[in-house]
Amino acid sequence: MEKTTCCVVGGGPAGMVLALLLARAGIEVTVLEKHADFLRDFRGDTVHPSTLALLDDLGLAERFARLPQRRVRTVQLPVGPGRSAVTVADLSALRGPYDYVAMVPQWDLLDLLADEARREPSFQLRTNTEATSFLIESGRVTGVRYRTSDGRTGELRAVLTVACDGRGSLARALPELGLHRFTCPMDAWWFRLPRRDGDPSGLVGGAGEGFLTAMIDRGDYWQCAALIPKGTDAERRAAGLDRFLAAYAAAVPWIADRVHALRSWDDVKLLDVHLDRLRRWHRPGLLCIGDAAHAMSPVFGIGVNLAVQDAVAAARHLVEPLSRGTVGLRDVRGVQRRRRPTTVATQALQRAAHARFIAPVLSGRPPLGGAERARRVAGLVAGSPWLRRLPAYFVAYGALRERPPAEAVRRPVPGAHTATGASRP
Repeated sequence: MEKTTCCVVGGGPAGMVLALLLARAGIEVTVLEKHADFLRDFRGDTVHPSTLALLDDLGLAERFARLPQRRVRTVQLPVGPGRSAVTVADLSALRGPYDYVAMVPQWDLLDLLADEARREPSFQLRTNTEATSFLIESGRVTGVRYRTSDGRTGELRAVLTVACDGRGSLARALPELGLHRFTCPMDAWWFRLPRRDGDPSGLVGGAGEGFLTAMIDRGDYWQCAALIPKGTDAERRAAGLDRFLAAYAAAVPWIADRVHALRSWDDVKLLDVHLDRLRRWHRPGLLCIGDAAHAMSPVFGIGVNLAVQDAVAAARHLVEPLSRGTVGLRDVRGVQRRRRPTTVATQALQRAAHARFIAPVLSGRPPLGGAERARRVAGLVAGSPWLRRLPAYFVAYGALRERPPAEAVRRPVPGAHTATGASRP
């Protein structure tokens, strides 16, 4: 019989951050990751100031700064006259060294966290190992059953199991947790296009005929997302790839000479976008955080950082009871009480953005209630720096900042702030 103190299901950002914080506090923690590594494309690559500050607290700022990255300081939306881009958030107005969003491939961040966690004797990462069901005894989750990629099965018992396995989490099949879904107006197509010297850098957006696009600068290529009306994937594919490429070239004219790098629909992956949350994130012996507890829309690009903040809050609440070897319902309930208001507020803003901006654009209507109102809003934002600071702070830190447990903090090495925050690419 295999045992651990905390079993973390899923090696994404929430799972790896939680595991690192607990391991540094001396808690025995085992992460089960069904894939062989972290090399999966089309994942959230935005590392916001809240996560940058956490890495600083953990003494990892300098190592993170050495990762290949692009830095974004403004968020622009096509809400001006003729859907011209208007800066709606300016992170350069923020205090401190973290006045940008770092665009870093998620696998690089996860590799950094895993490498650091392996320094702790109480940490174990088991790849190619998928949790298949929960062990439940007398109404309490006591661990998981698992299956490895070579077909071997087993059981891992734990004082606490934390579901960090995303919106497809095992926990979401538990009816007592109560999944609540919200209407979502879009799906997303993900694909790559070549990047050339002289292209814009950072995060670039645009609007086309019945779609919105966001393009992430990955150095030698663009990782592109096209938001399309919900449920129209099959219809649009049937209309032909050439039609979409022509519309994309019209929306982003400077990349028109290379849209035909997409040779077939096989190069375009569909993401079925969801916005939902569990009514309860816990039951005895089980806690859900990150996308397992609340699937976020791509709006504002803050899903990863919200999940990381969940992990930080969970670590603060759980270090003491896990050290004792007994985690009660009150302990896991406390994590939800701490994080639920931030989740509710963030999803409310995302739903407002869906209704007032995304849905109208996808249906061919002016955003924000009409062209004239959109022009007024664009002019107000463009002429009011303080209006851009509020969304900048929200994008940077969310509605509530979390601090790691004292046992996990490492003093930053000299020069870490300079290496990460002061230099400008």
